[in-house]
Amino acid sequence: MLASGGYGNVFYLSTNAKGCNVTASWRAHRKGALFANPCYTQIHPTCIPVSGDHQSKLTLMSESLRNDGRVWVPTRKGDDRAPGAIPEDDRDYYLERKYPAFGNLVPRDIASRAAKDVCDEGRGVGPGGLGVYLDFAGAIERLGRAAVAAKYGNLFEMYQRITGEDPYSVPMRIYPAVHYTMGGLWVDYDLQSSIPGLFVVGEANFSDHGANRLGASALMQGLADGYFVLPVTIGDYLARGVAPVAADAPEVKAAEQAVADRVETLLGIDGNRTVDSFHRELGHLMWEFCGMERSEAGLQKALDRIPELRREFWRDVKVPGSAATLNQSLEKAGRVADFLELGELMCLDALHRTESAGGHFRAESQTEDGEAARDDEGFSYVAAWEFTGQGKAPVLHKEDLHFEYVTPSQRSYK
Repeated sequence: MLASGGYGNVFYLSTNAKGCNVTASWRAHRKGALFANPCYTQIHPTCIPVSGDHQSKLTLMSESLRNDGRVWVPTRKGDDRAPGAIPEDDRDYYLERKYPAFGNLVPRDIASRAAKDVCDEGRGVGPGGLGVYLDFAGAIERLGRAAVAAKYGNLFEMYQRITGEDPYSVPMRIYPAVHYTMGGLWVDYDLQSSIPGLFVVGEANFSDHGANRLGASALMQGLADGYFVLPVTIGDYLARGVAPVAADAPEVKAAEQAVADRVETLLGIDGNRTVDSFHRELGHLMWEFCGMERSEAGLQKALDRIPELRREFWRDVKVPGSAATLNQSLEKAGRVADFLELGELMCLDALHRTESAGGHFRAESQTEDGEAARDDEGFSYVAAWEFTGQGKAPVLHKEDLHFEYVTPSQRSYK
């Protein structure tokens, strides 16, 4: 049973712990488990922005902050005045302006893309202009500082410790970041993958979310899979009898030898580039071309570069230490090697799906006013990819989706 979580760290910078990786799922995929909807990624709009190349992860601020915080940027490009020196007439509360029905409470994908748009226009704030303000001045004036502190005090304290800025006195700065992955290994309703006997639960599988803009919830899926479904289905499978696998079985020996060969290869390259440098470059490609907004041209750029980067990795990576003791550099190298293969599949999946829906936004598939344009007639299916061998094109299997009670529809939050 795999319960190894999601693969958001393919982007290098994400809200996930650094130990989160795709290795267990990806190695299963290479052995025959279908990988479904890999391009579906939730981008969370309420994260502390990037502040420099020294960072290895990002910090998530609770979505609840948007209940009382107002999101804004200066109306003029390059306005570097302190936020308190910018009068109301020079502020653009862009979510309230563009989406008057929902304002600051629009879904995550919409809030994220809107933040990217204003920063791309040159109106972002903070280092590199990659941030927008989340302002609680109005809430403090309306409710009082004590009431705001009772609701958000722990979050305000965390923000101040990380940034050195007091959100009671100045607005928070936020920017979107990778958070949850909705794709994963394909499973049936018993949570069994396409490899008989391999069950996959939680964020490691694809089952509950599709392109759901919320990315739903790890807690929800963990409870549903682990408490309600798996105890019944895995018990049923085991009750049929499972033959033991001998330690000297040919498949076991082949797997052991493959691992030994891979370790020997990684340690023997002794190149000039660190593992992190490869991971950081891959993450930049994924964020730029397979992040909040995807386009055919951008995805093609990524698909041209990622195979080149992978070849450079196996030719020029430097992994210090040995295999005789615990070697975290070696462990990291194996994970990045898997991310380099997964990243290509994510871009292929995003390229073939020429519609916009929830967590997947294609620039070529949008309405006249810049919102996601669905194509349910053409893309109501799960894209389940089959690994066919190193350097070979994966095979796409389509599992059609049929809706009897709830019909997918174009939504407007204006």
